Amino acid sequence: MIVHIVMFKFKEENRDSNIEEVVKRLNSLVELIPTLKSMEVGVDFSRTERAFDMSLYSTFDTKEDLQAYAVHPEHLKVVELIKSVTLESKVVDYVL
Repeated sequence: MIVHIVMFKFKEENRDSNIEEVVKRLNSLVELIPTLKSMEVGVDFSRTERAFDMSLYSTFDTKEDLQAYAVHPEHLKVVELIKSVTLESKVVDYVL
């Protein structure tokens, strides 16, 4: 199994509403992209200096499935939104 984790730091402007919209859009991808096996989206409550605002944990059967997700048109729409409302993101992909 392949695990894909991304953490996001959001811009302060409209932060809460942007997080809400991104969470909604990300969660909708499970129904739209067949290679995406599972997704968990979490919003940070600690708001500490070291914390990112949101994280995404998703799973795929193969590396090729992750690649298919990465270029899927529905995923790319969400990526476009995320890029417009975030300051920074970090990613890690690994085999479980």
